[in-house]
Amino acid sequence: MLNLEASEGPAIPPLFPGVPGANNIEYVTGAAYNGPQSGHLDRFLISPAHYAVAVYAALVEVSRMAPEGLAQFNTDGSTVEMIGAEHSPGFELTTGSFGQALSQAGGIAMARRLKGENGRIFIFMSDGELEEGQTWEAIQALAFYKMDNVVVYVDVNGQQVDGLTKDIMNIEPISSRLEGFGARVVTVNGHDVAALASAASHHGDGKPLFVLAYTNPSQGVPLLDERKPKLHYVRFKNEAETALYQSHLLEMQTMLENMTAEGVAQWN
Repeated sequence: MLNLEASEGPAIPPLFPGVPGANNIEYVTGAAYNGPQSGHLDRFLISPAHYAVAVYAALVEVSRMAPEGLAQFNTDGSTVEMIGAEHSPGFELTTGSFGQALSQAGGIAMARRLKGENGRIFIFMSDGELEEGQTWEAIQALAFYKMDNVVVYVDVNGQQVDGLTKDIMNIEPISSRLEGFGARVVTVNGHDVAALASAASHHGDGKPLFVLAYTNPSQGVPLLDERKPKLHYVRFKNEAETALYQSHLLEMQTMLENMTAEGVAQWN
């Protein structure tokens, strides 16, 4: 789906080197883990920086970052931060105060058009960002300038920091709103990998593409159902609850090991 080349980032992420400048010319952004930025290649931008741990895990799974890198997660001086920034593995942008990445993606896409580059800009964002005015200004601009080199994947999980989006600031119907602004919209099951991949094939018609991926935020972890609708912060309240989640984690690890073993056996 994404036209990327091999990572240019170090397998084990370095410590934060300080802000770029004349005395820090070797500054490396997290974009290096997505490979070179040649004009014919795609760019992958991540808007919800608080999804960072999932991004790091994905980098490990596709061999763009060493597993040892996860040991640095949220430690002092590390670039493997809890909330990713432009120096964090896999991140090209600093997107706070939340909802700013789509505007930046539009600028990158316009620059690529002016340069005659054909690589597309993929951006991943969360549905809570649709409660922000800047997001809709960016959508309007993408449609007005016919930025069909932009593909936006939206994690529609129905959640935001304070609870359900429908209760805090309703964003539905998302599809018709986006279409009203001039975007092309594809709606998929966010847990269907094949559907997510095939959705990106729609492009080249003068409209930015939005893929609405409807997801269940507690998918595969039924223990989280008890915490709904407050899922933004998950803290263990006592030792018994900690032990319960540790037990579930061991069950998941065993299941994954068995799946991996079965896959290897079938391959051989």
